[in-house]
Amino acid sequence: RKKHRASAAEGAGEPGLSCLNSAQNGESSSAVGTHSNGVLTSTNNGNSVGAGLGSGTCVASTSSGSEVGSMKKKKRLSQSEEDVIRLIGQHLDGLGLNQTVDLLMQESGCRLEHTSATKFRNHVMEGEWDKAENDLNELRALMHSPNAIVVRYTQRMKFLLLQQKYLEYLEDGKVLEALQVLRGELTPLKYNTDRIHVLSGYLMCSHAEDLRAKTEWEGKGTNSRCRLLDKLQTYLPPSVMLPPRRLQTLLRQAVELQRDRCLYHNTKLDSSLDSVTLLLDHVCSRKQFPCYTQQILTEHCNEVWFCKFSNDGTKLATGSKDTTVIIWQVDPESHQLKLLRTLEGHAYGVSYLAWSPDDTYLIACGPDDCSELWLWNVPTGELRTKMSQSHEDSLTSVAWNPDGKRFVTGGQRGQFYQCDLDGNLLDSWEGVRVQCLWCVGDGRTVLASDTHQRIRGYNFEDLTDRNIVQEDHPIMSFTVSKNGRLALLNVATQGVHLWDLQDRVLVRKYQGVTQGFYTIHSCFGGHNEDFIASGSEDHKVYIWHRRSELPIAELTGHTRTVNCVSWNPIIPGLMASASDDGTVRVWGPAPFLDTQENCSNMDS
Repeated sequence: RKKHRASAAEGAGEPGLSCLNSAQNGESSSAVGTHSNGVLTSTNNGNSVGAGLGSGTCVASTSSGSEVGSMKKKKRLSQSEEDVIRLIGQHLDGLGLNQTVDLLMQESGCRLEHTSATKFRNHVMEGEWDKAENDLNELRALMHSPNAIVVRYTQRMKFLLLQQKYLEYLEDGKVLEALQVLRGELTPLKYNTDRIHVLSGYLMCSHAEDLRAKTEWEGKGTNSRCRLLDKLQTYLPPSVMLPPRRLQTLLRQAVELQRDRCLYHNTKLDSSLDSVTLLLDHVCSRKQFPCYTQQILTEHCNEVWFCKFSNDGTKLATGSKDTTVIIWQVDPESHQLKLLRTLEGHAYGVSYLAWSPDDTYLIACGPDDCSELWLWNVPTGELRTKMSQSHEDSLTSVAWNPDGKRFVTGGQRGQFYQCDLDGNLLDSWEGVRVQCLWCVGDGRTVLASDTHQRIRGYNFEDLTDRNIVQEDHPIMSFTVSKNGRLALLNVATQGVHLWDLQDRVLVRKYQGVTQGFYTIHSCFGGHNEDFIASGSEDHKVYIWHRRSELPIAELTGHTRTVNCVSWNPIIPGLMASASDDGTVRVWGPAPFLDTQENCSNMDS
């Protein structure tokens, strides 16, 4: 191969030899032009040729093994190809493979960054602050932005350099030099005077450790100077200096995008690239998703109206028309549920349950004609309070204040109370026909859906109220996401609606569910509450990804209306549903990989 290349160069004459030599040495004896994208090109007899071997290389050609051809230009690298080479070079440089980087840049004819940027980088890393400040003048000419922006960016970069210089002087105990930087260089910039006042306070630090603690700064050295360079780069175009760790950033974004688009992704997001393979696309199987029956709980002897996991995920409470509440213990390993205790005596049946924030207490409410509520101590199984203000009341819904010391309750006959743990009335709001309640995290505001097809916010401290959500049909129930931003409504004859409470807009209407005038309770669930699940009058459980209107799974097995669904807040792969068929179904991933029953794939 070497022999062939040499003979070709001989036959081509001196120009061909010059081109090969210059390519091997990474430089050109002809006129060299520099493009803004960092690619070097040489001009030979008026023709532009590449300056390196490989793509964009000029080589001599032969014909039929003996004829000598003229020099030919290979296809010049495209902008995207140059960008990829620079990204790879930067990554290899970060790994310390300097010789490999030099060879890559030489052979491709690209350069990792502008020579002015390289000089600037070296001066910063070596702490030669005056030289680095002078480099800004060269870099300023490479910023292709309006002059006002260039001036502002240059000023910010100079400030960052001088700040590092000042702090390093202080750490070295050179107080007079630091004071000179503060008075003679930083202050005249007239930039960020508030920060300059803070910096001046560091002159009082007694020793280096005190300085690093107060400034939350790593101290003089490679790490802090690398961080400084990362900040400085943000003001320079990428053609001059690449953003730090750009290839890793792009790969991480690609992995996150694939996860976001994965309909069944239900595990904690790990931002580290070490936790995934880059050789295959990310995909989650629906067999890893909670759409397979793990258990059927048959201890209730009548319709089961409600179910709710505790906040710590260790227990499930179920309420039934059979007048009982059953507390189930969740096995942390197998995720199997075992009956813990039965709470009896709810004469009208149990249609709603609410765990206290610390899971010590559980409040049980009945249907429309029930004027009582029961407050149970779960660890002991004792009834702490049985509350009833009036026999004409209808207490069908309840919500805990975040402090765990108060709760609100109400019903469709116009009662709306705030009470303590002993059932003593603290406040009341007259004439509000409550369908469902939720306490906001601020501890003051209560959201209540009413018979006017709306959700209003009620402040018990200043006795003000305001409209938040207005629907066109009755709101049968609603629940709120953990961050308090989103509300999930079950709307009569319409189905499941997602509202943004902050912007007060309808975000999405989920399709598939059958919703008449039964009270059906839906829920947020899965890791990061990315999913939504709801019961339905067609005996199914529907699951949607929060961003998609079409269901990703329909769970079959119940034989009558599914009244309530609850997703375990700690175990993303565990869910429960309560039905008029008298059973509670516990859903989890497929027990065996070849299991296909119970889950209809509804991918769109």
